[in-house]
Amino acid sequence: MTSRSVAVIDYGMGNLHSAAKALQHVSPETKVIVSANKDEILECDHVIVPGVGAIRDCMGEIKRLGIDAVISQAIKTKPVMGICIGMQTMLNFSEENDGVHCMGIFEGEVRYFGTDLRDEQGEHLKVPHMGWNNVYQREDHPIWNNIADGERFYFVHSYYVELANQAQSIGSCTYGHPFDAVVARDNIVATQFHPEKSADAGLQLLKNFLDWDGGLS
Repeated sequence: MTSRSVAVIDYGMGNLHSAAKALQHVSPETKVIVSANKDEILECDHVIVPGVGAIRDCMGEIKRLGIDAVISQAIKTKPVMGICIGMQTMLNFSEENDGVHCMGIFEGEVRYFGTDLRDEQGEHLKVPHMGWNNVYQREDHPIWNNIADGERFYFVHSYYVELANQAQSIGSCTYGHPFDAVVARDNIVATQFHPEKSADAGLQLLKNFLDWDGGLS
């Protein structure tokens, strides 16, 4: 299925136009809108929840604008994708900002990497985790079409996702310790990395999302 339209939700906390430009590049025939308008978002075939910044600010704006209700409605009928903080908002709770309750779309928590993070050789690792890292595919999923196992993607984050149900973790990465880099259930998928900043592999992943019907058809 080729998507006719995709909404990038604008709640003031994402690199929206970078994501929109990447989507338009991989699928020129798709209508890409950047919007906080409920009707515009729900009219689209696919929905993306982006995000950068601190989780308290993100959740504050999501609730203030009623975006949580829009996302809840969207996941009933269409494929939805979270990116970076957009992914973290989909968990139950984040340790960031002294603890923030999130949307609870996935059971699990968002945890801090720590102040003394080290690699296998005992070398100190900087936080945030910033740059390219390998992602290993744990489950088959349409989001992985034409992407090699162990492909490198671009990360920028100080907090990581720890799912309660590891069957929903379809991609893992290691930075000091393993963490859930890609999660999925039903018609929802989310990535900790930024596909729009991840060169050819990231563009392929965005194309795969637009081609995915979420198993709803």
